[in-house]
Amino acid sequence: MTDCLLIGFNDYDFGKTVTAIRGNDPSSGAYRDLNLAFITRDGKERRAMDILNEVNGSLATPYHNADFLWPVILYLGSYLARHGFSFDYVNLFHLEKDKLRAKLAAGDVRSVAITTTLYVSPQPIIEIVAFVRECNPDVKIIIGGPYIASQAAMLDDESLRQLFAYLEGDYYVIGAEGEAALVAVLQALREGGDFSGVRNVAYRDGADFVLNERALEENPLEDNPVDYTLFPTAEIGEFLSIRTAKSCPFACAFCGFSERAGKYRYLDLAHVEKELDAIRAIGTVTTVTFLDDTFNVPKKRFRDILRLMIDKRYGFRWNSFYRSDHGDAETIRLMAEAGCEGVFLGIESGSDVMLAAMNKTSRRKNYLEAIRHFRDNGIVTHANLLVGFPGETAETVAETVSLIEEARPDFFRAQLWYCDPITPIWQKREEFGIRDFAFNWRHNTMDFRTASQYVEQMFLTVRNAIWLPQQGFELWSVFYLQRKGFSLAQIKGFVRAFNDAIREKLLFPDAREPTPQLVENLQRWGKIQHEADLPAAGENAPLYNPQSTDAAQEEISRQRSEDESEEFQF
Repeated sequence: MTDCLLIGFNDYDFGKTVTAIRGNDPSSGAYRDLNLAFITRDGKERRAMDILNEVNGSLATPYHNADFLWPVILYLGSYLARHGFSFDYVNLFHLEKDKLRAKLAAGDVRSVAITTTLYVSPQPIIEIVAFVRECNPDVKIIIGGPYIASQAAMLDDESLRQLFAYLEGDYYVIGAEGEAALVAVLQALREGGDFSGVRNVAYRDGADFVLNERALEENPLEDNPVDYTLFPTAEIGEFLSIRTAKSCPFACAFCGFSERAGKYRYLDLAHVEKELDAIRAIGTVTTVTFLDDTFNVPKKRFRDILRLMIDKRYGFRWNSFYRSDHGDAETIRLMAEAGCEGVFLGIESGSDVMLAAMNKTSRRKNYLEAIRHFRDNGIVTHANLLVGFPGETAETVAETVSLIEEARPDFFRAQLWYCDPITPIWQKREEFGIRDFAFNWRHNTMDFRTASQYVEQMFLTVRNAIWLPQQGFELWSVFYLQRKGFSLAQIKGFVRAFNDAIREKLLFPDAREPTPQLVENLQRWGKIQHEADLPAAGENAPLYNPQSTDAAQEEISRQRSEDESEEFQF
């Protein structure tokens, strides 16, 4: 028997996601956030990568944002094998249903483990569970990962039991880390044992669920490296995502990650070298994404890693997150020499007042300096912003806009603040007048409707950086498409063309689909071609702008007046 069949990621039907989030209220914060990531073509909601596939016709392997062996498959598979358990896997459920059906029909799988990385709703999980039950009603279903851990942190025990019943799994692994709990469940299943003493696990007992004791579980990275030899080289391919640290040493007020993940821990240089050597030995990897939230902290360790990569000439390009107040010009120069091609900057705000309120250590001057040095060294930058955090005003939003216009990162995106009860700011909700939560909130200085309109105006009016869609397309997609033959200039041109279609949707809500000129631009920029054949376009200008910036501001202001909100301007 195979002890555990791991299921990686399910890219749930996007049209269904749009319908569910829109519901009966297209003015909700969640839907307005989502609305900036898709256009409608032939009656279907399409993301940027969907349009690329449409434009380029029948591809042997469609472009998609999860075109790599899911990191949790690599890590959990290695962990299970190290502890004496056999495993199999299906990497991408939505693309490999036939493979999964065949594996389950063979009748030699004892359990299926559903991972939940990146899920923010239960629908992708429910779809997998229903499919597994249909193919093999006897196999046991174990569900764990970030979605389960976050729900367990927010819900009371009775609500958590109701969620577990709704998802219809048999066992749930609860906690930021759950590898040891998974192994304990597999051991009990193999031996027909008792689950009552297994920490960090909930299990079905008739129609109800028993919630066992919870305790901190730690699985040091140095003791649990990925064994790449367990996986076919062809399935590893060009792209790998790895982690050299756990948790985060900072405690931003809008983020609960460091509290949930525990103490910040990182691999020393010797273990990082061993990991990078193992990746080079695979022989196929061209692109590595470092998933560490703070890869360049501590500074000395980061510089040592950079010098290691320079000395050993690993041959792959890489991208990572970067803390702008923990580096300098020399560090960024070393990054470029070591093969860095892009960084994700969690800037959040261009206002020092807001950065202090968020408990961030970086300041506006740090971002301006870092982005300039990255540009000088040919490293692509993405600036991620947060709009609406308690204390936000028209003035602080204007500071954020001016930062982006002055700093000129390659890409940017502004997101509506998500009010999460497990983040530090929630403990000060009375002080800031926070009411309600998730995407539909209000506080002393702003509400989600006001913040949503600020986000939309940023999308419409910022000229010195390119808005990066979030759904199914992100910074990693830029490097992925370059490996597929697109130039950086073409990718930028295509994203601008895609954003033009969204811009038209915002300004003319009654227009159901993009106008022919916008469709033509999408086709011209999305079709893979030689650099010399690309159309000309201004570096910072939209390819087609149905209204001037002033007209766009006038339209948004009119919408705002209808909502009887305060004056809306930069």
